[in-house]
Amino acid sequence: MDAIPQQELKRGIGARQLSMIAIGGAIGTGLFLASGGAIANAGPGGALLAYAIMGIAVFCMMQSLGEMATQLPIAGSFEAYAERFVDPSLGFAFGWNYWFSWSITLAAEFVAGGLIVKFWFPDSNAGLWAMGFFVLLMGLNLLSVKAYAEAEYWFASIKVTTVIIFLIVGALMICGLLGDQQSIGFKNWQLADAASGKSAPFVGGLAAILGVFLIAGFSFQGTEGVGLAAAETEDPARNVPKAIHSVFWRILLFYIGAIAVIGFLIPFTDPNLLRSGEENVAYSPFTIVISHLPKIGFYAANLMNFVILSAVLSAGNSSLYVSSRMLYAMAHSGKAPRLFGQLNGRGVPVAAVWATGLVGALAFLASEFGATKVYQLLYNASGLTGFLIWLGIAICHLRFRKAWVAQGRPLSDLKFRAKFYPWGPWAALVLFLVVLFGANAWVFQAEQFSWFDFISNYLPIPAFVLLYLGHKWVKKTRVVPLKDCNFRMD
Repeated sequence: MDAIPQQELKRGIGARQLSMIAIGGAIGTGLFLASGGAIANAGPGGALLAYAIMGIAVFCMMQSLGEMATQLPIAGSFEAYAERFVDPSLGFAFGWNYWFSWSITLAAEFVAGGLIVKFWFPDSNAGLWAMGFFVLLMGLNLLSVKAYAEAEYWFASIKVTTVIIFLIVGALMICGLLGDQQSIGFKNWQLADAASGKSAPFVGGLAAILGVFLIAGFSFQGTEGVGLAAAETEDPARNVPKAIHSVFWRILLFYIGAIAVIGFLIPFTDPNLLRSGEENVAYSPFTIVISHLPKIGFYAANLMNFVILSAVLSAGNSSLYVSSRMLYAMAHSGKAPRLFGQLNGRGVPVAAVWATGLVGALAFLASEFGATKVYQLLYNASGLTGFLIWLGIAICHLRFRKAWVAQGRPLSDLKFRAKFYPWGPWAALVLFLVVLFGANAWVFQAEQFSWFDFISNYLPIPAFVLLYLGHKWVKKTRVVPLKDCNFRMD
């Protein structure tokens, strides 16, 4: 597959839209549904600690990405950085892993959207709703990058507004100023589960916190999409750093704040928290909290169902965008067929969008026809590839900065300098390695070892290595010398 002459993507994403894309990228079903299970398994203190540590790691990773994306706002982002600053074979493995990950995530959002709508229309066909969402998201992404960005802006606005209201209402309820109970203080942080003997705030100890690292990481995935959007952003030197800076504050306010409110108001022993990862809005910790409000509580489920549906559509919209742009970038660097590198008159890579959308639709149909084990394997693998990409971003930044200095470039010439370098990328790299290899160690501790569990929870690692070594064997690539690293925009 030969590289093709570069065509220009349209810089149609404005500062307002990029900031909301950055904020909305970390708010999804991981917060609205999975956060309850995290508290049930690790206790309010354990969940808070795990999300805080993962939030700091993601902040460091985004600082690394911000430095590179501001200096080089090019198509492919971290896939291109891996090729330029580490090894072309690493870029090949990153690119195809990332495309696969978000294509499968797109399928999952189709499934979730159909199930969520059944809350209002229980007798309707979830498959038809899913295909309707497929048509909607394909239309937005095929129309123009402005259509994608504007839709994502409004999807994210709904989520952000909901979380802010939840935090205010939750704080008032904790103080006993609102709701059907008096101030509860730290009562739920001092509970003990009579059945298991476990007690808050740290339930299950270090092993439980390690498991929540995985949940927290899944929740934050999508933030790196800002790097891919940089190639289509107006004035990236100014707007990308602004979006990157918002990452830390949104994690601190939205995730840490929401986990704290839920931990104060809902006992970790509440059985509904363990069911909060299901696609049933009644078990969302947000719904459980709001249901304690007099009169308003009756409408909590309907409100949260609407918000979670917007979160699902937002995730699907972003999945289709970032994965199609990655496929487009790989076509231009010779890592994917040339067809996927062509743009229409509006600057949209139509073939890449269709290829991504159809893969998502096929994976969705596989689950509809009962291939649940195959679908579960693909979906689990798609989540873990996110940690591989984050790991790669940290490695690319370390090489980027070394090459910058090796070529005699002053650090003052950088348009944006990552905070906490070099400790930030090194700390993120170590934590992501721990999660990749340690968070699923439970598969070895089960009473009966399951090859399916082992493969579905560790598949991304050998798959990534095979992609890397296979490309290296065919193309005979080598690690790029620091003096030869390419900092040009072409």
